[in-house]
Amino acid sequence: MTRESHPEESAAGVITATDGHLATLAVDGIPNRPPFDPELETMLGVISQMVPPTLTAEMVPVMRSASVPGMPTRDEILDTADLQSRDVTIPGYEGAEIVVSIVEAKGRTGHGPGIFHTHGGGMIFGDRFTGVEGFAEWLHRYNAVMVTVEYRLAPEFPDPYPVEDCYAGLVWTAAHAEELGIEHERLLIAGGSAGGGLAAGVALLARDRRGPHLIGQMLMYPMLDDRDATVSTHQIQGVGVWDRASNLLGWNALLGERRGTDGVSIYAAPARATDLSDLPPAFIDCGSAEVFRDEDVAYASAIWAAGGRAELHVWPGGFHAFEGFAPQAALSHDAVEARDRWIRRLLG
Repeated sequence: MTRESHPEESAAGVITATDGHLATLAVDGIPNRPPFDPELETMLGVISQMVPPTLTAEMVPVMRSASVPGMPTRDEILDTADLQSRDVTIPGYEGAEIVVSIVEAKGRTGHGPGIFHTHGGGMIFGDRFTGVEGFAEWLHRYNAVMVTVEYRLAPEFPDPYPVEDCYAGLVWTAAHAEELGIEHERLLIAGGSAGGGLAAGVALLARDRRGPHLIGQMLMYPMLDDRDATVSTHQIQGVGVWDRASNLLGWNALLGERRGTDGVSIYAAPARATDLSDLPPAFIDCGSAEVFRDEDVAYASAIWAAGGRAELHVWPGGFHAFEGFAPQAALSHDAVEARDRWIRRLLG
């Protein structure tokens, strides 16, 4: 698919996506979007003061250096969750040094499942502790170990650095499973947003390179498609969290002039993969009112079409990462419980 294949507006006020889906246009020319969940919508006013719907390149240095007001620090997250961590420097892509952190319950002994984590941040910000708190209960319940990787960020390190750094971290984790207290046959990969896209890309790399065996891939509202060609990406402009312009900022940083062309690999943008067979079981979720909705639904459908296993949840009225920004909302509880049920079935 090329950049010329973007959705087109007709004279009747209807936008047509490349997959044939139609969306009606509002008076401002933006496709009508699903309404936000009423409880979540009341919280967006506060959230937008911390994270505006549209991020620009000028905001990236601030996003990288500043903690979000009101959000706990890394040490506070670990202390509150009764977790400990230690850093290890390992070889990343092309042998460069990168850091992974080993996160586990304080005083942990024995062996258990392993969770390899790839963090979110649109490929352009965030660090290896972004989103770690969402895994704390599982680390305790299953005596599990998390390895979370500090992959290098775009645009300083464009594709393939991020996904290859993540793959190098997975290979290192599998090779050191015994000393980390990880059961070799119980290693899964998980990530949210850009981290979900990277997790999907790493799962494809592991399949194609006959790399580490994964028992599952948890893809939370994953960033999968660089082509900007779905209805949902055009519906979310200037509203919610991580809108279309923010998404283009992330993809352009990662891919540069290759974005939207045939020069993009399936490992950078997994939505481009035409063969999704022989992948580990997938869990995919997203909100109905977020940019990633259509590409996430399509990815689950493509896994099913290839004879694979995928569990898909589209939460009505959810904006991007709503359960993280508004954890007290009823819809957030439902989303977290769905993930928990999938993990319970996977890990027993």
